[in-house]
Amino acid sequence: MNRVFKALADPTRRSVLELLREGPMSAGDLAGHFPVSKATMSAHFAVLREASLVDTEKQGTTVIYHLQVSVLEDALLGLASAVGLGLTSKQPVKGEKS
Repeated sequence: MNRVFKALADPTRRSVLELLREGPMSAGDLAGHFPVSKATMSAHFAVLREASLVDTEKQGTTVIYHLQVSVLEDALLGLASAVGLGLTSKQPVKGEKS
């Protein structure tokens, strides 16, 4: 869980995850959205991979990134539990009938 929250602490990495919500993207396409060097983006990608927030596949020389939503959900549920909220993924939203 610590690795997930470390990864989420950076606005660039959060933006990468937002882009990946729309679907898989290549490293080059993702990097094109940010005014930083390739080395900086590579470091951001490494943090996201270490936190298991993204998965990669190779297509020739291209690296394709995929969002791993379940890891984020697990971390958020773990945090909620740690602070005593007792949420579960099946709990009804306030105002909804169970």
